[in-house]
Amino acid sequence: MKLYYLPGACSLADHIVLEWIGQPYEAYAVPRDQLRSPEYLKISPNGMVPVLQEDDGWVLTENVAILNYLAERFPEAKLAGEGARGQAEALRWLCFLNSDVHPAFKPLFGPARFVSDEATHAELQENARTRLRGMFERLDTQLTGRDWLTGTRSIADPYLFVVLRWAKGKSVNLAGFDQLERFSARMREDAGVQAAMKAEGL
Repeated sequence: MKLYYLPGACSLADHIVLEWIGQPYEAYAVPRDQLRSPEYLKISPNGMVPVLQEDDGWVLTENVAILNYLAERFPEAKLAGEGARGQAEALRWLCFLNSDVHPAFKPLFGPARFVSDEATHAELQENARTRLRGMFERLDTQLTGRDWLTGTRSIADPYLFVVLRWAKGKSVNLAGFDQLERFSARMREDAGVQAAMKAEGL
């Protein structure tokens, strides 16, 4: 297996899962200025990461699809959730992180994509931070009494770790979210997380 990633991007979640699975894989960093190169567009037509390529040449894009595929292909890692409801819960939180939390960061990464007037960028970004705090409050509540989002470790947890890193880097107010801080500390101590981050130079 080959993982194409951008250091610190959402592809870090896939990188962590590959470490947790413990099967052989190769990881290739794609420089940001190469995402739209003709060579990379042959692999990822949308010019984004992550991309997972199997040894037979089959290519899979889209983070949720890749994470689900890895969990299903390697059930012994027990990352898909336990039973029908456990699987549904893992997918519920993975979708929330991918479809709600992740896109809410876009004004923080590139406000000019939303409004051209630079005078409004600060307000746009503060609104994004306020919205994100509400989402992280929900995640903090979910972690109450749990070590992992669904109670057992799943493919949703590395994605939460990634967006928590973004939140701290983009000055999203996480004050008072003790459950999230506890979760983040546990993840930082995890051997698989450490290996993936070291490989990405984080």
